[in-house]
Amino acid sequence: QVQLVESGGGSVQAGGSLRLSCVHSGRTLSRYKMGWFRQAPGKERESVAAISRSGIRTYYADSVKGRFTISRDNAKKTVYLQMNSLKPEDTAVYYCAADLRDLGSSLDQAYDYWGQGTQVTVSS
Repeated sequence: QVQLVESGGGSVQAGGSLRLSCVHSGRTLSRYKMGWFRQAPGKERESVAAISRSGIRTYYADSVKGRFTISRDNAKKTVYLQMNSLKPEDTAVYYCAADLRDLGSSLDQAYDYWGQGTQVTVSS
């Protein structure tokens, strides 16, 4: 059973930065594509970013392109989401997700494993 644990959330003012981390409990992170999602109060969960097993391919939601960067360190079994130039509309619970299926050609992917989430609050 794969477990994902997110950390790095918190409160920040608009324009600030946060880096989220997601630690994967499995033996080999490199077998999994990884993604970050977020859900704001009263809104549906949305995909934010995705990264292929090797880290070569990445996809981003239009709302975060140029501000967020997804990366991974397979040796450390950790995936990151660097968030810069944060806006109040980025406020949400952020979740990481993992899946053994290969990353397709878009941000819209299915995932089998999910973390518990970490809260990000951006004040104006």
